[in-house]
Amino acid sequence: MESFDASPASPSWFDRHAPASVVVFRALQVGDLLCAVPALRALRWRLPDARIALVGLPWAEQFVERFAMLVNEFIAFPGHPGLPERQPAPEAYPPFLESVRARRFDLALQLHGNGRIVNALVAQFGTVWQAGFDDDASARGASFLRYPARGHEIHRLLALTTHLGAPPRGDHLRFPLLDADARELARSGLKLPPPGAPYVCLHPGARDAARRWPPERFAALGDALAAHGLQVVLTGSEAERPLTAAVSAAMCAPAFDAAAAISLGAMAHLMAGAALLVCNDTGTSHIACGLGLPSVVIFRASEMSRWAPLDPSCHRAVWDPLGIRAQAVLDEALDLLVSTSASSASA
Repeated sequence: MESFDASPASPSWFDRHAPASVVVFRALQVGDLLCAVPALRALRWRLPDARIALVGLPWAEQFVERFAMLVNEFIAFPGHPGLPERQPAPEAYPPFLESVRARRFDLALQLHGNGRIVNALVAQFGTVWQAGFDDDASARGASFLRYPARGHEIHRLLALTTHLGAPPRGDHLRFPLLDADARELARSGLKLPPPGAPYVCLHPGARDAARRWPPERFAALGDALAAHGLQVVLTGSEAERPLTAAVSAAMCAPAFDAAAAISLGAMAHLMAGAALLVCNDTGTSHIACGLGLPSVVIFRASEMSRWAPLDPSCHRAVWDPLGIRAQAVLDEALDLLVSTSASSASA
């Protein structure tokens, strides 16, 4: 595990307090929430019997189902005018707040960010104690920490749980696969490579268009990998079908277009059988980390030091803001295929 700047007080906040229930606030997207898994793991190890709930965006209900060993309950966040992640539903906010307060949580843990907007929101949860990030942490007391200005997102979040007295249990990601994932994929009707055929996944989408590598670059990469005897599977959500269709249309080699209205779990089950993933900086890259799937992640408009995978032996990050470093991406992909194949053979 990489080192990061965090040290608990002695005695720590958790040494002096014993919350029996915790509500965690992190109402963000897939990659952001997966980066919180090590912090949630540390919290669960420190509070093995606590009832832990997550307040998150509606999609995160499936996250809680998948990570039931870390989180007991999901509460959907209806949005807030100061937060861009979803359109606020003002009429839903009073019943949401009433529902949270009715659960009588001991501790509200703000893992969302620097706290400038959300700390006042989380303070309305009616908990006995509040903890989290705050730019003026020294004035807030021992349960708050100034949000780190540098470092990987995983380590920024671990800095807070460590500060509170929940030491890290590793900074690695995990994405548990469920039996339901395989059943859903089988029922999807998607045309996929035959069993036993080696394939790679290309994921051309990203929520932010500025992060997307050009479709023609993905197409050229797909053709190059197909020339090495690999089947090419294009992954994405139903909304990303135009992107995968553009990649497929630009390819000379055939490709399996698997962009569809399937869950993250079903897509992850498909990815888990691949030899490699190539994607933009998006939540899919963190799923690959959680699966132990070798990946090449292309960065165009976001901080590599904050979001790139931590294990360079299995994951490679390529900085390509102009969308022109196709050979570098291919070189990293081929190198990973060779190195991971050799590792598997010697295991």
